[in-house]
Amino acid sequence: MSEMTQTSAPRSAYEIKRLSLKQLVLKRVTSNALIVAGSITIVLILLITTFGPMVFHRDPLDLNVQDRLQGPTVQYWFGTDNYGRDLLARVMHGARVSLFVGFAVSILSTIIGYVIGMYCAYFRWFDAVMMRILDGFMAFPAILLAIALMAALGAKTSNIVIALTIVFTPYVARVVRSSALVIKEQTFVEALRSQGASSNRIIWLNIAPNVVSPAIIQATFIFADSIITEAALSFLGAGVPPPNPSWGNILFDGKTLIFNNPWMTIFPGIAIVLTVLGMNLLGDGLRDLFDPTTGQTVKRRKKK
Repeated sequence: MSEMTQTSAPRSAYEIKRLSLKQLVLKRVTSNALIVAGSITIVLILLITTFGPMVFHRDPLDLNVQDRLQGPTVQYWFGTDNYGRDLLARVMHGARVSLFVGFAVSILSTIIGYVIGMYCAYFRWFDAVMMRILDGFMAFPAILLAIALMAALGAKTSNIVIALTIVFTPYVARVVRSSALVIKEQTFVEALRSQGASSNRIIWLNIAPNVVSPAIIQATFIFADSIITEAALSFLGAGVPPPNPSWGNILFDGKTLIFNNPWMTIFPGIAIVLTVLGMNLLGDGLRDLFDPTTGQTVKRRKKK
């Protein structure tokens, strides 16, 4: 036993420090109830969306007129709509559209807004021009601007992604710009300039890594907002064209039958609420994780 102890190499101080840092980060993440609750909700929705259609084998476009407007039964767990289509299959396939739109819009708007925000913070001439353009986009309510863009582009899933990316990019750019302006005034940036470092090196190697956390937090909220806006567009007829399922057009089909056949609006409504709630909980948890002072300030205000 003693020989095994002597032959095994002791861990270096760097390895011990890195291991303890990983354990500390993991402990902070798992001890944050908002992150845990939001992550569990989103993971469950992703699992149901991915594997649900494989298990139930129901075509969301299959018409069964003789079974139209049936309530939840053993055969139809969520009931059927006014055309006899299985509502569970339509909700699960509609989730794929909504989650795809939310994921694509959050990624694209975050990347584009991140680049714009970084250059606006560093170059004053670029900031003076670009921020006025972004202010013009932000002057319109998000849903109205999205409807106008969809009217110009046409009702198509890819066009929804383009329209919502244009709508939400200014919000990311403003958050990144405000955070980058603080970092830009730090002493180490002035030292890099005096040593002859190029602007792009200072922006992307020294300022950008310090602005990642607010951009990630904003991306989670944009994910939730994109799902709501996509559902609103589909509900108004400017989103995913029927008969392709979307949470928005499922709600549209059930709006005239909400009192006699409420399951047509209850189940897609619950799906939207749970998805948006999960993303908002995850975003709030990440904000508290990256900036603990924010969470403490909110708690003090609640106590008062």
